[in-house]
Amino acid sequence: MANAKILVVDDDEKIVDLVTLYLKKDGYQVLSAGDGQQALNLARRRRPDLVILDLLLPEMDGMDVCSILRAESKTPVIMLTARASEDDRLAGLELGADDYVTKPFSPRELVARVRAVLRRTSEDQESGPSAVHFGDVVVDFVRHEVKVCGQVVNVTPTEFRLLEAMVKEPGRAFSRLELLERAFGYDYEGLERTVDVHLLNLRKKIEPQPGHPRYIVTVPGVGYRLESGDVA
Repeated sequence: MANAKILVVDDDEKIVDLVTLYLKKDGYQVLSAGDGQQALNLARRRRPDLVILDLLLPEMDGMDVCSILRAESKTPVIMLTARASEDDRLAGLELGADDYVTKPFSPRELVARVRAVLRRTSEDQESGPSAVHFGDVVVDFVRHEVKVCGQVVNVTPTEFRLLEAMVKEPGRAFSRLELLERAFGYDYEGLERTVDVHLLNLRKKIEPQPGHPRYIVTVPGVGYRLESGDVA
């Protein structure tokens, strides 16, 4: 996305300056904030196209900032943090972050990820149907919600992305790694096994009989697929 506006949020001025330098070289407009509350104020006023967000912030934790941003808008978020554990990454992605980069990091790789997230966001907005239904389930890509028998069910951002990846190619057998790549755009090898947990939870929310899934079926030795017979 040419000339996109990026909000960089970090209380370390050196990191802000470094990221700003590389983003501007790539043609982006850059806004910056040093704490969580300032970040929210800027996001609400200036409406950036993407937010690069540190987790350890004064005034308001980055997780809280991400949660509020996700509740108020669909602005993509890349978390940039020293927290490198699998639990931390999962927590960030569960809140709706689009990517997770750990410190120390390569500025060039970060800019590449910015490009990838913006490209994926743009493609999602420009192509494909606004909603898909199968059986009693409706997946609405515009409203970013799932309904079962006409009632909205509370799926997490990660569950929605995994379901979205499958419904866009019904009948295709996906490996766990492929589902993560389709959902997030990058190879999260450390999180591959968590696909089972997410899809188990998703089955409980959308399947008539979760123990005997009709929609999200296991493909032995491969991964999962969405049964194509009901998809329209």
